[in-house]
Amino acid sequence: MAMSGFEGFEKRLELHFSGDDPVNGISLRQLDFESIEEVLHAVQCTVVSAVGNQYFDAYVLSESSLFVYPTKIIIKTCGTTQLLKSICPLLHLACDIGLTLSVCRYTRGSFIFPKAQPYPHSSFKEEVIYLEESLPSHLCYRKASVMPSKMSSHSWHVFSACDESHMLMQNFESDHQDIFTVEVCMTELDRVLARKFYRHPNDGKNGDTAGKEMTEITGIVDINPNALICDFAFDPCGYSMNGIDNDRYSTIHVTPEDGFSYASFEFVGSIYDDHNAIVEVLKKVVQVFRPGTMSVATTSTGHEAWTKVASAVEPVGMKCRSCTVDEFPAAGTVVFQTFTPRRK
Repeated sequence: MAMSGFEGFEKRLELHFSGDDPVNGISLRQLDFESIEEVLHAVQCTVVSAVGNQYFDAYVLSESSLFVYPTKIIIKTCGTTQLLKSICPLLHLACDIGLTLSVCRYTRGSFIFPKAQPYPHSSFKEEVIYLEESLPSHLCYRKASVMPSKMSSHSWHVFSACDESHMLMQNFESDHQDIFTVEVCMTELDRVLARKFYRHPNDGKNGDTAGKEMTEITGIVDINPNALICDFAFDPCGYSMNGIDNDRYSTIHVTPEDGFSYASFEFVGSIYDDHNAIVEVLKKVVQVFRPGTMSVATTSTGHEAWTKVASAVEPVGMKCRSCTVDEFPAAGTVVFQTFTPRRK
């Protein structure tokens, strides 16, 4: 039987915590590196590079990324990692420092090689069952849904759960209503551009040095010139980067092999950002990869950030083929759009 290629599509887990006395500086950033390594061992990945600032820590992993804020953790992993196995150890570590889980969000696209995924990622049904059994009962508002598109190869899987306090917060004004998250998944990358994510044999460089070179020659460095970039190039091919810009992150992961090429881009924005700046970011991403198919999932509360997506990518040759909207507890509105080049 032929071996599957590398699975580029990431699984993404976001956990929010709360504590009785946050003023005294209880923070997930207090977790020692050994504890983080133990969590990642359960997932089956490791840290390859890291950077941080006064707001959060960002880790480039052997399979994607980890972001640790004082009361929030985001983990993205690709390949055949078992991401959901991080939940229980993370809950134990958070409990030990006085934090309680209040929100859980899990998202992913459609795997290129679904039959290669191990339990609990063998199907979305299995993932939901695992999530339901792993989460504490006080996260009583829960919803799971598969958001379809006109392309069977691209659908968006969402699970969201929260406690009562966050459900009430969603229905009123909150400090987080101005923030939105954009998750971009791209397949069938332009072959010439994808070759830039290959290393030359025996180049004598380490992953950090080769990664910095890829960031420059591909134009990724220009996507957000204000970001502090932590990048890494894998051998013989593949690339990951995390960008830090004050309290916001961006991240890119690339699997460039012909036949199953894939790239992802994720960033956090605000409704108060300059409209043109957000449009320019998405334009640059499309120009770096020139994908044959592109899906964009925008998660926001209280506004329509997703309307900026089409105005960003259609001028660079992409056309919106489908758009699906759904509502989720603690996540708000999720809009899933798919794009292909106009010529198709």
